[in-house]
Amino acid sequence: MASLLECALNFSEGRRQDVIQAIVGAVQGARLLDVSSDADHNRTVVSFVGSPQEAAAAALAVSARAIELIDMNVHRGAHPRMGAVDVIPFVPLGEATMEQAVATARQVGQELGARLQLPVYLYEAAASRPERRNLADVRHGEYEGLAQKMADPAWKPDYGPAHPHPTAGAVAVGARIFLVAYNVNLSTPDVSIAKTIARTLRAKTGGLQNVKALGVMLQERDIAQVTMNVVDPFQTPLYRVLELVRMEAARYGVSVVGSEVIGLLPLTVLLESARYYLQLEGFRDDQVLEARLWEKVK
Repeated sequence: MASLLECALNFSEGRRQDVIQAIVGAVQGARLLDVSSDADHNRTVVSFVGSPQEAAAAALAVSARAIELIDMNVHRGAHPRMGAVDVIPFVPLGEATMEQAVATARQVGQELGARLQLPVYLYEAAASRPERRNLADVRHGEYEGLAQKMADPAWKPDYGPAHPHPTAGAVAVGARIFLVAYNVNLSTPDVSIAKTIARTLRAKTGGLQNVKALGVMLQERDIAQVTMNVVDPFQTPLYRVLELVRMEAARYGVSVVGSEVIGLLPLTVLLESARYYLQLEGFRDDQVLEARLWEKVK
């Protein structure tokens, strides 16, 4: 496989379909893989893949269109956010290296700052300093707190102006390994239960390694949700995450009514859950028909 970068760009619109389509339509050159929108989160994840040059060009084009069409002054949603284009992660695939992903992230960040006058924070492997590796720390305070945050010299952006864009806020651009955005829905409208479960799950407060979690309310369905990023699903499998949510929810007389993956995930991550729930003994990845066919194609 050639050196490819996947970009799972997050922008702050999940309700207006015409706006979503217009922004996604800016993906040119790279191969569009997936579009996942959520009205309650008011957020869309668009995933595309290409060479480093193709991925960078598509990310810049999508960002320019999002900034044109989204006004953060009127944006409301359940998901934390600090900008119209909120997060732009580059993930190395095939023969691509993390160094290539970092270089692409920094190139895109520099161009966003210069061409679009957008404040840019680098995060994860592309971070300019250790305290900026964690996306949650970079995004702390969200859009509403940006001006105050940027007044602190310690939080001067890596690129672009040292003040928020008047309608687009700021953006985090980074390079990372593959993560899975995974949400679990509960049979209750009590969001405090979801928040308590999230606090139990997240690594930062003593929970599962590689898990970031929040409790949010899904207004359209009138249920609470534990929304998560599993930042290394190869080390912390999804079945372990789900079972801990299920166990904690039972303490409050609540059950799991469903779960969802936002965007894409590797086949091996699903196979780990299949092995667990089907109690498969000695099952190999190459027993999956499509995996064997793909080997022949390669």
